[in-house]
Amino acid sequence: MTPLPWEREGVDCDDGNLLQTGRDVMRREAAELARAADRMGTELVQAARAIHSCRGRVVVVGLGKSGHVGRKISATLASLGTPSFFLHAAEGMHGDLGMVCREDVGLFVSNSGNTAEVLAVLPYFKRLGSLVIAVTGTPDSPLARHSDIVVNAGVESEADPLRLAPTSSTTLQLVMGDALAGMAARLRGLRREDFAVFHPGGTLGRRLLTRVVDVLGPPDQLPKVEENVSVKDALFEITDKKFGATCVVDKVGELTGIFTDGDLRRLLERHGVEALNRRIGDFMTRAPSTIEASRLAADAVRIMEEREISVLIVMDGTRGKAPLGMIHLHDLLRSGL
Repeated sequence: MTPLPWEREGVDCDDGNLLQTGRDVMRREAAELARAADRMGTELVQAARAIHSCRGRVVVVGLGKSGHVGRKISATLASLGTPSFFLHAAEGMHGDLGMVCREDVGLFVSNSGNTAEVLAVLPYFKRLGSLVIAVTGTPDSPLARHSDIVVNAGVESEADPLRLAPTSSTTLQLVMGDALAGMAARLRGLRREDFAVFHPGGTLGRRLLTRVVDVLGPPDQLPKVEENVSVKDALFEITDKKFGATCVVDKVGELTGIFTDGDLRRLLERHGVEALNRRIGDFMTRAPSTIEASRLAADAVRIMEEREISVLIVMDGTRGKAPLGMIHLHDLLRSGL
């Protein structure tokens, strides 16, 4: 039986050489990206502004490896707020061109700029009057000559050991798409809150959409005692509400401090069990950490981790200094935040 190429004798594939091959591929691709970044000019700005001003959708057209990259570019554009879809060049010639509208912008991705199926789709966009952007490695190709804006995605060499497979070229195409999507997002003034609207599911959506008020329990779950209550009586409130802490308020219900399980341990170490009959106002922690109910729940997690605390008192700015509730770090983490 004829051995497979990687089974041939004489191929030096010890771990060191194999690792060096991988590093070389990465470095060659990185070098091509650096060269491309240095040569980019007004054409990239023009393409980004065209995408931003598009009143329809950005139709990303490609075939083969460039087609795979085109799907990712389209997905990234949509992820950052630019309506987009991918059009397979061959499918376009068999009915899918009907999805393209006059107000769309065509983003054609082709390394050679001479792929027959891609060129066959181009006249349809021109007849509609749609603006065409070419991302191509051959700036003097037929695709480039008939496009309105040309972004040079040419590379000096591919990165694989044979310098033949689409590696550096496809990586650069992908990065060009990321750059255009990022520039269009900046022109649009995209905010984290806007980004969250496009990603409502999963951990990312929860982190960007969930606010403290969304994870807050009902008012009767808030552990709360007045300053004159004894430490012993406050312990019943802490145990009942299961936060490991209680808010301490004055006679009008405004927050004055917090008393936690940690405060209790320190109290018993210093003063013994006799201190349980003392008023909790004498041992509470004043100026406790709080967070507004309108803040992101992810911000609450960050604050608790930075300050090494497990609970935050939630405040409502419209209600003065009265606490609205309490949230626990473990509950937030269990919810995926």
